[in-house]
Amino acid sequence: MWQPFVGKQSTVEINWVERGAVRAFAEAIGDRNPLYIDEEVAKKSRYHRCMAPPTFPMTFRYGTIQGLPMPASGLIHGQQVFHYTRRLFVGDQVFCSQMLKDVYEKVGSLGRLSFLVFERVGEDHEGEHMFTNTETYIITEIVRKSMEGNKSDGTN
Repeated sequence: MWQPFVGKQSTVEINWVERGAVRAFAEAIGDRNPLYIDEEVAKKSRYHRCMAPPTFPMTFRYGTIQGLPMPASGLIHGQQVFHYTRRLFVGDQVFCSQMLKDVYEKVGSLGRLSFLVFERVGEDHEGEHMFTNTETYIITEIVRKSMEGNKSDGTN
């Protein structure tokens, strides 16, 4: 079902690292680092401005991979890894896209599990790499079969 989409790139989405969003995110994850929320402290730092927490790109939009079937519910978040080439600062404009990097299966106690590995990338306005976010999602056999059933009866 997903194998034909491996290597397919999404559309590009433009995201902004907004002060209010960074503050709300930092508070939501319980990280009150003043470099995220206090402009005066950040100005005195070596960065001279507020930055975003490392997991902030979770809030970004990464575009759509045309035709990629994904379940409406039942998706399990398996793993997430961030690699940065530079920090994200308040005011940054980030161009984001994603690609389905890999699909593999394993058999577990709940039946066949499908693993979808996405590579999500953020670049600045000049096309310079900022970060890569690799996420793995797990789809159980029950969810996969319900998707296949919906597809065959015309509801998907």
